[in-house]
Amino acid sequence: MSALPKEAKEAKEIWAILPMQVALLPLVLEIERRAYEFPWTETIFKDCLKSGYSAWVLAGDDGRLAGYALMSMAVDEAHVLNLCVDPFQQRRGFGLKLLKHLMKIARAAQASIVLLEVRKSNKAALKLYEGIGFARIGVRKAYYPAAGGREDALVLGFDIL
Repeated sequence: MSALPKEAKEAKEIWAILPMQVALLPLVLEIERRAYEFPWTETIFKDCLKSGYSAWVLAGDDGRLAGYALMSMAVDEAHVLNLCVDPFQQRRGFGLKLLKHLMKIARAAQASIVLLEVRKSNKAALKLYEGIGFARIGVRKAYYPAAGGREDALVLGFDIL
């Protein structure tokens, strides 16, 4: 078996976190629809951008998007509204990369806590959040739409201070 050429061994994808823009929404919506049974609409994303929420995409040097994240901030509280990695790009550390970016922004804005909701059934997301120190602080009953009706959300919090 022959060795790979040096160029092939050194070739690496480069991913950058960039501000989400309206022009990127078709790509964001493709990911949203692949990832969720009950996806956000284009209008919801546009409203978030219009409201000035912290909105980011993880973009490859080839123009592909691997994921995105949105967070609102008020007074000393940050709230992760949506963090999503394309199902075709999962298990590569992209969710953690996006989450750490949001946490850095929350710290810079002097938030004392970061909150989020996650479906009780979303074990991968729970592992990610709890793995960096988010703690369960509550339950929102019947928060998410689900095939059989509604699903509870776990409310998680991360004390920045």
